[in-house]
Amino acid sequence: MNVDALLQTIPPLAVYLLVGVVIGLESLGIPLPGEIALVSAALLASRHTLDINPVLVGAAATVGAIVGDTIGYSIGHRYGMSLFERLGRRFPHHFGPGHVALAKQLFARWGVWAVFFGRFIALLRIFAGPLAGALKMRYPRFLAANATGALLWAGGTTAVVYFAGLAAEHWLSRFSWVALVVAILVGIGVTLLLRERTSALIQQLESEHDWESLHRAHRE
Repeated sequence: MNVDALLQTIPPLAVYLLVGVVIGLESLGIPLPGEIALVSAALLASRHTLDINPVLVGAAATVGAIVGDTIGYSIGHRYGMSLFERLGRRFPHHFGPGHVALAKQLFARWGVWAVFFGRFIALLRIFAGPLAGALKMRYPRFLAANATGALLWAGGTTAVVYFAGLAAEHWLSRFSWVALVVAILVGIGVTLLLRERTSALIQQLESEHDWESLHRAHRE
């Protein structure tokens, strides 16, 4: 069985559900690859041999993001910042002091815009809902920023990847795989650079947190 035949066995409904569930869980606060799921589904939709609707892919991602963020907001609003302290002890690589400190700094600087732009930033995609609730952000403002950010991120990502997939299929029919490989390598390079800069900033904040804790313990 070739790849095209294998892909044709995947029900479109399963693709929409998978995208919505993965992005919803990520938005709730569980570190899952929501962006990868969305990009993969949009690429599948760009293949003319498959019956996957890109509009429904974007809609599933939008609904998953809004619902997941809303549930995360409710959990954060109920348990407060103590929730992140417990998560930090159990999952230090995802909810450590540096991660929380960076997310809080972004919220302090941007306010409700952190929820809107958080949809485009991997760290804030996980923290935005629970942290907004823990910081007692007003729900109507949170919902407006959450919904518009989710719609723009899901719709924009789906559209860009879908049309890029169509263009790549057209180019590859006339040229070679070189252009596609170069584009993929550039995209991976930018992603790794942003991740490295974020990790460096998180490590710096964690070091500052450890120093402050040590200094406070010494004074006591």
